[in-house]
Amino acid sequence: MSRRTRSVAVFGASMAVALSMVGTAGTAAAAPVARNGVCEAGEFCLYHGHDRTGSVSDFAGSIPNYGATQPTCYEFKGPGTGRGQCVKNNAVSAWNRTSSYKVTVYYNSNYGGNSETYYPGTWGDLVPGMQKENASQLFVRL
Repeated sequence: MSRRTRSVAVFGASMAVALSMVGTAGTAAAAPVARNGVCEAGEFCLYHGHDRTGSVSDFAGSIPNYGATQPTCYEFKGPGTGRGQCVKNNAVSAWNRTSSYKVTVYYNSNYGGNSETYYPGTWGDLVPGMQKENASQLFVRL
């Protein structure tokens, strides 16, 4: 192997290692928080009951359609009333525990119809026309 070929091979191997490290770091940083039925920092949460009561469904990103039937819907995972039910058309209150996203809940799938927006750190009952009438959510970085 010539000196030039060896240098190119070493450079190529070094770049491959460097790129794999960058790819790993990017993936780890972007990994979503687990949907475990606990409303943790960095998540947006929907609750089955008023004032953040009942079962909770926790999210780390936009959902264009919560889905209406099991086994393909997003369901309430936490303990309490509503556990196991689909979120679509069953959420009553919400809590935005993200630090840099506003999250808008929509009446219709694919981010359509009436909506209500929650800024970081805010929580409350959905407006009366959207309680148990909700189908999607959109995260927008502030």
